[in-house]
Amino acid sequence: MAVVKATEEDVRLLARLMRAEAEGDGKLGMLMVGNTGVNRVRARCLDFTDINTIRRMVFQSPGGFEATQKGYFYQRAREQDIELARRVINGKRYHPASYALWFFMPGGSCPAQWFGQWNSGRFKSHCFYTPLSSECPEVYGTF
Repeated sequence: MAVVKATEEDVRLLARLMRAEAEGDGKLGMLMVGNTGVNRVRARCLDFTDINTIRRMVFQSPGGFEATQKGYFYQRAREQDIELARRVINGKRYHPASYALWFFMPGGSCPAQWFGQWNSGRFKSHCFYTPLSSECPEVYGTF
């Protein structure tokens, strides 16, 4: 059961984003990027009050994803990536990105805070950041 509305085009779009942002971190890294994206669609807080579709999340500006500015993002979605996107659209969560709204690739270790948000952990090259539940309760809700 999907936790956000998603057309087949949306699924492919999310799959392309996940691959472009985290293919180097493997399937689990891609799934965590997908968690972050789905959380942004579910959230109605902070930088994401008007992000209510996968398309709006992927192309959010400012504050969106760097991958959308690179050619690799615009390649066709592969079937294996589409299946990963379906998992996160259907509510599967992967720690440390379970409730994350942000991630980035630092040159060194993960800062404890990034733009005022707390680090929830690192997976390979990406650090994930979650809001406080008091600031963004929608992210912490059950499906």
